[in-house]
Amino acid sequence: MPYIKQEQRDLLYLDSPEGPGELNYCISTVIRDYWKYGSKSYQTINDILGALEGAKLEFYRRVAVPYEEQKIKENGDIY
Repeated sequence: MPYIKQEQRDLLYLDSPEGPGELNYCISTVIRDYWKYGSKSYQTINDILGALEGAKLEFYRRVAVPYEEQKIKENGDIY
């Protein structure tokens, strides 16, 4: 769990985290609530891990790859 002050947690909106701690907190609370209010089963664990992995891969594909491609154009490739 990220260590951010309770005042920050109380004011935090899921669409407005500032910094990695708040971003981690937002993600962690969504996961916690999904687990808390869902069935306690392997399927729920698998749902959470699958959603995280899918979000990670989509972010990589849509954001990280284009960024890296641009930097290769600007600075040259090493391969």
